[in-house]
Amino acid sequence: MRKVRKGDRVKVISGDDRGKVGKVLQVFPEKGRVLVEGVNIVTKHQRPTQAVREPGIIKRESPVHLSKVKVICPECGAPSRLGVAVVEQQKLRRCKQCGATF
Repeated sequence: MRKVRKGDRVKVISGDDRGKVGKVLQVFPEKGRVLVEGVNIVTKHQRPTQAVREPGIIKRESPVHLSKVKVICPECGAPSRLGVAVVEQQKLRRCKQCGATF
């Protein structure tokens, strides 16, 4: 079971973007990385091709490693580690700070 999922709000805990909060846009479990909205912005020089009509310098997000983000608990609002709780034969994520399951 993945602890960080698409749509979660996460906080960056290390690196150049430390302290930024964003929404997870995509998860890459095989690489251990996540794409977070507004975090790790890189500049890409793009040439005009038939597929891409608009050339120029574009800015976009780049994936960050899973170890650099913490999920923000919807109950207590604090960035925390997550555990697994089994409720009625169903695995749920559990906040280590407040104990809430979601």
